[in-house]
Amino acid sequence: MAQDMSRWATGRMLSSAARSVEREWNAHLAAWDLNHASLPVLVLLAQRDFSQRELAGATGVTEQTMSRVLNRMERTGYVTRTPHADDRRRHIISLSDVGAAVMREAADPAPAEAMVTRGLTPAQVVQLRELLAIVVRSHAEVADPPEQARTDAHPTERSA
Repeated sequence: MAQDMSRWATGRMLSSAARSVEREWNAHLAAWDLNHASLPVLVLLAQRDFSQRELAGATGVTEQTMSRVLNRMERTGYVTRTPHADDRRRHIISLSDVGAAVMREAADPAPAEAMVTRGLTPAQVVQLRELLAIVVRSHAEVADPPEQARTDAHPTERSA
């Protein structure tokens, strides 16, 4: 039975759509023993080696979460960890040859695009992308207001 979503709040609709796409995307990535959290790590490591802390920061997760992601990726042979030359407590994370091959295959954007845009016309896809870009930009501005907005704040607000 189809639900009447006409009364849903926009945020609920967006959240529901995102969760549905994420579930489908994770099912797609499971073919490589990956998920939505591990694929960006492979993409980043294809550019250069990182520390665990750098990867956590670049992907917006805690170091503890990144540790779990890397443990799994190390078991699958996608990444390697080597001790840092100057700090034995740190490790350098590198993409293995197997990980690079998997990344090239799994990071193909076509399946993800097809999942998100299923049922939309080409014009609707353009409109959706434009609207989502506005939403993303407006939320990014709230999270990190422009420098002018910070300097225009009341003096007691700036010192807080």
